[in-house]
Amino acid sequence: MSVEIRIRQSLFAIEHALKASPLWQSSAPDEAAFASQEPFCIDTMAAEQWLQWVFLPRMHALLDSGAPLPARLAILPYFEVAFDGRSDDVGELLTQLRALDVLFEE
Repeated sequence: MSVEIRIRQSLFAIEHALKASPLWQSSAPDEAAFASQEPFCIDTMAAEQWLQWVFLPRMHALLDSGAPLPARLAILPYFEVAFDGRSDDVGELLTQLRALDVLFEE
C-alpha cells in the first residue's frame, strides 16, 4: 500500500476520532480566523478548530492534487500541549495523530 493511501486513511481516522469526541464543530470559525499568520492559527483558533478546518482539508487537497507532501510532520507534540489538562475524551484523537506522525518518519 502506498504511503499516500496510508496517509489518507490516517486523515480519515483522525477525522473519525475528532467527530467521536466533544471537540467536533458543526460550523466553521469566522472568516477572519483563517487569515492568521501564526503557526496553527494559534492566535485565532483553538487547536481542534485548526485541525478540523485547516489541517485536514489542506492535507486532503495536497493528496487530491498530487502535490508534494511535507517531508516531515510532527503535530502530536502541539496537540499534547494544547489538550493538556482537558477533561474531554481526546485519547483516541491523540493516538491517531501519533499514527500520522509516524507515517512521515518512514
